[in-house]
This record gives sequence, C-alpha cells and structure tokens, in this order.
Amino acid sequence: MNFDLAIRLTEILAGFALAQQSIEHLTTFANERRLFLPRLLLAILLILGIQTVWVTSLLLLLGLAILHRFQGPYNGGADRMSLLILFCLWLALIAPTRYWQEVAFGYLALQLVLSYFISGWVKVVNPDWRSGQALSDVFQFSAYPVSESLRQWVESPRLLFAMSWGVMLFELLFPFALLSTTSLNIALIITASFHFSNACLFGLNRFFWIWIAAYPAIIWFQLRIFATL
Repeated sequence: MNFDLAIRLTEILAGFALAQQSIEHLTTFANERRLFLPRLLLAILLILGIQTVWVTSLLLLLGLAILHRFQGPYNGGADRMSLLILFCLWLALIAPTRYWQEVAFGYLALQLVLSYFISGWVKVVNPDWRSGQALSDVFQFSAYPVSESLRQWVESPRLLFAMSWGVMLFELLFPFALLSTTSLNIALIITASFHFSNACLFGLNRFFWIWIAAYPAIIWFQLRIFATL
C-alpha cells in the first residue's frame, strides 16, 4: 500500500466513522444538531475526497467545539482517536514535503500501536484483570446491553481467566506484529474481530469504526519500515 492510497483510505474510513457518530445526534437537542449536522456533511465531503484540507480543518474545529459542549471526550477513547486521526490527516495534508507528510502519518501508526500496548499494560498491572475478576464484573454488572446468556459466563471463572490473559498478552505483544506483513495482517484481523465483538456484546460500535480507520496508516507504516531496511 503506497502513501497516497493509505491517506485516501484513511479519509474514507474516518469520514464513515464520523458520519456514523454524527447521525446518532441528529434526533437530540437543537444545540447538538447545530454541531453534528455540519459534521455529518463534512464527513461526507471527506469520504468523497472534496477539499480535504479545508474539510479536515473544519472537522478539527468542530471536534474542539464538541469537546467544549460535553466538557471533554464524552465517548472516551473513541473521541480521542477521532481527533487524533483528523489531526494526523490534517498535518499530512498540509505538510510542505513528503518527508514531513510521512512523519505526520507515521505518528498515527505509532499511536495505534501504543493504544493496544498501553491498554494491555494497564490491564496486566491490575490484579483484578490478572485474576479474571475485572472481566467477570464487566459481564455481571455492566450497564451495556449484555444478554442474560452472556452474563452466565461469570459462573465460568476459568474461562474468564483465560479470556483475560488472552486479551492482555495479545495487546502487550501487538508491537511485534510489525515484524512482518503476514503477522500484521493476522493481528489486524484479530483486533478488528475483537472490536466487532465488543460492538455486538456491549454496544461499543464507535470503537470498531474509528480504530478500523487507522489501520491503513499502520499497514503503510510497516511497509515503509521494511522499504528502508
């Protein structure tokens, strides 16, 4: 995947993710619609590749306005990743030389790697995650729409223990996926499946779409690294 294609795919996927986020707010309060309707229209322009420098600039400004409206990233990591992707795209589009364009886009790839590694580190230093209790609490007490059949998994502590360590070890080892194209492709399939299952089980649909939007960056980055070796 070359640089230009990776940028274009990121624009399309990010535009789709932002459009999906914006549609959720079109039936809410009027002051929210004033923020999210323009965001939806700009996301469509981003998908179509129209005036992407101006579009990403306006999307960034709207993102800051939304942060002010909700007093921070109300949707947590998904909102932060949305702004990160927009910021890196914007920098890559306005940078004066290809070198700095690649630096900006490469930063997005590194942040994606760190997002998984740090998530695994935060879990592994938590004794509740190491024992499987944290995952048990998620299924037992979560406010998300977990089905009753899934809540019964709390009665299988060994399964939850294995699942907890499976998630932690995979996230901690994710940086090693950069060692080859095959290992990265396999890792991204696993992470996409992980985000998709979280969307189905817990309603965390925003994480699925916006993390997928950053995948072209890491695919390009891995190829770029090996091209220089």
